[in-house]
Amino acid sequence: MAESRLTTPSYLVLGIVEKLGEASPYDVKVEAARTVAPFWSMPHAQVYAQCDRLVAAGLLSESRQTGGRNRRLMTLTEAGRTALASWLADPEFVPVEARERGILKLWFGARPEVLSPVQLDEHHRTLADYEQLAEGVGALLTPGQREALEFGIRYERMMVDFWQWVAGRAHEGDRGEAPDRESESGDDAPGRGGDRGRTTEH
Repeated sequence: MAESRLTTPSYLVLGIVEKLGEASPYDVKVEAARTVAPFWSMPHAQVYAQCDRLVAAGLLSESRQTGGRNRRLMTLTEAGRTALASWLADPEFVPVEARERGILKLWFGARPEVLSPVQLDEHHRTLADYEQLAEGVGALLTPGQREALEFGIRYERMMVDFWQWVAGRAHEGDRGEAPDRESESGDDAPGRGGDRGRTTEH
């Protein structure tokens, strides 16, 4: 078996193949987009690369579908099942990597009155979708799937609350402004100009 360092995307592929029983790389890509994408997205090219790595590492076995499109069909090997089970049993904490583009824009000075309406609309829409999903098929989900869906619901509620707070601060003029660099260099700035606070260098 080839040496291969497994990453979270590796286990994502193993988990989906285990769930489906048998899958092509395309099946894995579709299932990932349909299920786990809201909390763990993976580029399509990475799905195919991971499938190749896991086959080479002996964690997936591969066969060719006879007839039709001659698809590659993968199943977990015993080594793959062992690796997936070990990962699922590992309680290691890994810090969350937040990638909220709207927050990044706020950091660099974007106007909240421009950002907030769109952000609120989208988070309200996603929240409604998740709540409708929970009401419609929640009883059919596994406990882990229902908990993951609950994470999405609670996250979207938090984001709605956050952007309402940002919008309220902008409306009330409570955000403050960055210091005026030109005024800091004027005569009234502490330690600059006038006699008070002046230092003389030779």
